Amino acid sequence: MKFNTASVLRFLGRALSSALRSAASKQRGTGRPAGRRPAATDRRRPSAPTAPETAAGAGSWEFGGYPGDFRGTVDAAYSPRADGRPDPGEIVWAWVPYEEDHAQGKDRPVLLVGQEGQYLLALMLTSKDRNNGQSRDRDYVDIGTGSWDRQGRPSEVKLDRIIRLQEAGIRREGAVLGQQAFARVAERLAAS
Repeated sequence: MKFNTASVLRFLGRALSSALRSAASKQRGTGRPAGRRPAATDRRRPSAPTAPETAAGAGSWEFGGYPGDFRGTVDAAYSPRADGRPDPGEIVWAWVPYEEDHAQGKDRPVLLVGQEGQYLLALMLTSKDRNNGQSRDRDYVDIGTGSWDRQGRPSEVKLDRIIRLQEAGIRREGAVLGQQAFARVAERLAAS
């Protein structure tokens, strides 16, 4: 098996970062056991994804709730870096609130496409085929397969909802999306 040095370093950086966050959460009594992410059906509000502590917890999900979906224009720029931090162009796992009830949601893969202040901007992935021989849904872009899906299923990115995420809420790295696939997503996102 051939390893890319940048990918290995990114994985190790994220693993260390995750371990440190987990240890800090356990000290506060809010974390889950290390290395375990919630089941896909976990609909409870997350207990740990908070911004760095500020006065009275301002800006955290725990105190202020989900900040709402992003409604502006995203300047999507492909910039994955092997620095152990999430960057646009990477597919990561995070707790995503449902549109109809931000207090509920589930852990899922998302494509990072940009940043707005303290928030990362992300698009949800799905393995449900919305673009095929029978139908075309203009709100989805095919991105193919990757290590973000353990079953190797083809994925699509949902364009009509841009989610704000806090870096502390990202649980694990999925993969770096290829630059051409990211360019397709960015082009369609700009046109929508």
